[in-house]
Amino acid sequence: MYDRVSDLPLTVRDCAFELRERATSSGFDRATTTIALSGDGETGRGEDVTYTNEAHHALADHAVDLSGEYTLDSFSDALGDADLWPEPPDEERFRHYRRWGFESAALDLALKQADTSLGEALGRAYDPVDFVVSTRLSNPQDDEPPTTDRLDALRRIHDDLAFKLDPTPDWDGDLLASLADYDVRVLDLKGLYEGTEVDVEPDADFYRRVADALPDALLEDPNLTDDTRPVFEGREERVTWDVPITGVESIEALPFEPSVLNMKPSRCGTVESVLDTIAYCEREGIQLYGGGQFELGVGRDHIQALASLCYPDSPNDVAPGGYNDPEAGAGLPSSPLAPPASPRGIGTGFGPDT
Repeated sequence: MYDRVSDLPLTVRDCAFELRERATSSGFDRATTTIALSGDGETGRGEDVTYTNEAHHALADHAVDLSGEYTLDSFSDALGDADLWPEPPDEERFRHYRRWGFESAALDLALKQADTSLGEALGRAYDPVDFVVSTRLSNPQDDEPPTTDRLDALRRIHDDLAFKLDPTPDWDGDLLASLADYDVRVLDLKGLYEGTEVDVEPDADFYRRVADALPDALLEDPNLTDDTRPVFEGREERVTWDVPITGVESIEALPFEPSVLNMKPSRCGTVESVLDTIAYCEREGIQLYGGGQFELGVGRDHIQALASLCYPDSPNDVAPGGYNDPEAGAGLPSSPLAPPASPRGIGTGFGPDT
């Protein structure tokens, strides 16, 4: 797949940044940076989804000179030597997040300068995109017990919405039983995060209660220990991974061969790694579904485009950004998202997004 785009010529004359900030339904304020690369009358855009807001404010005043004539592949090499961080990132994984912002902007620009789209370059059609809405059932900043109130509010927008949920140990039996009335496709156990506000300690009883209560849902990112591993015996096909997936080598290092994985291009960092990972999973029969990072701009279009081209019928966590607002309003599109009528670049315009 990468060979189809690696030799695209690319002319860069200017690099600019646009900072965005927005409150989210998960109880924190999100900042991202839109990276705009311009040349030959075209502009390509990508989005840095680093989670440290201060890092975006620092980047806004940082000069990055990337002007020159490249192929997409040689531009990626140049990025490897570029100074993209005024201050070192809080977490090493953020280097991939920022790298993807620049790489996707370059891919978008190269495709536009060639007057084509990613779909045309890959020889694939943009298909309608199934999506799920990812949400929590309680605000981590308050002490209120989790309820299905937010799910009910979202279903008042569209009564056929499907969901990706983040279970927590305070989900009792009554709540779990009530969730059987909702279309829950993915349960993010968040067992592999460390030092964040969303860490969930591995607990065999908790994992078992959740897995038993919602037997059709995928189980994302369990922390497999001597105590928890038996919970997933016979359930391996339901286990999926997100945090560890940074490329092909990371898949080959998983504790067992996966059936399904979460594809977040920001975790892979480069266009080459993203496309090589997708191609590997297609060869190995591993189902992919798109994952989001609370994108505020064009990055959301890009993950929708990749889902549209490569895994449109999966439980993609690529819902339009309005679903991440603290109070999602009427007028948001339903699933599946209509593909763009005239795609150009990576591809934008997947249904209206308010």
